[in-house]
Amino acid sequence: MLAKRIIPCLDVKDGRTVKGVNFVDLRDAGDPVELAWQYSEQGADELVFLDITATHEGRKTTIDLVKSVARQVNIPFTIGGGINELRDAEILLNSGADKISINSAAVRNPQLIDDLAKSFGSQFVVIAVDTRSVEGHNYVHLRGGRDRTAIQTEDWIKEAESRGAGEILLTSMDHDGTKNGFDNSLLKKINETLHIPLIASGGAGNQQHFVDTFKDANVDAALAASVFHYGEILIPELKDTLRSNGIVVR
Repeated sequence: MLAKRIIPCLDVKDGRTVKGVNFVDLRDAGDPVELAWQYSEQGADELVFLDITATHEGRKTTIDLVKSVARQVNIPFTIGGGINELRDAEILLNSGADKISINSAAVRNPQLIDDLAKSFGSQFVVIAVDTRSVEGHNYVHLRGGRDRTAIQTEDWIKEAESRGAGEILLTSMDHDGTKNGFDNSLLKKINETLHIPLIASGGAGNQQHFVDTFKDANVDAALAASVFHYGEILIPELKDTLRSNGIVVR
């Protein structure tokens, strides 16, 4: 059985880590490079960095941040935000990133998924999906959750997989920052149709929420932000709890 992964997520704005609720009301959570080092030392399996305003502001991800993080950590890390073409991805790879995460650009130009997978390999390509339930249906949202599309989440994830995505990072906007638990019903529904790893994101508030999403939705990894940033959950303790519940972790 493959070990389940614990992934801290650092949402970066103006060079600082921030965290909000339902994608708004952002507050400062510290220096991203310092946090990256701490999580690497604590035993995190991977890190995800999202430059959350790069797409909205029409700019590229901060390369200096990527290089600084690469010097500090010895675990894989994924970078997302403002990636619109192969050249953007190539620069991030050369700067030290292990994977890239694309969201808005992939929806606008699905062929980008094919091109990235062909050029760098599927294992390099993470498709981030921000989803919100509207009148009983889950819809993809873009630009940091600002824009709702007419694309249903399940349909988009199937297409992304067929085009060569290596992983899906699914964030429930309804659960994000609430600390009420992951959207396990949606995660389970989607995971049953996927043949690539699914990362759960949005809603972690305590250790039991991680146990629940691994057991109920059988996701491959669980991602969280504020509970790690503010020391509410320590990764070594979380992994002990998961092991005691029969969940295989590194």
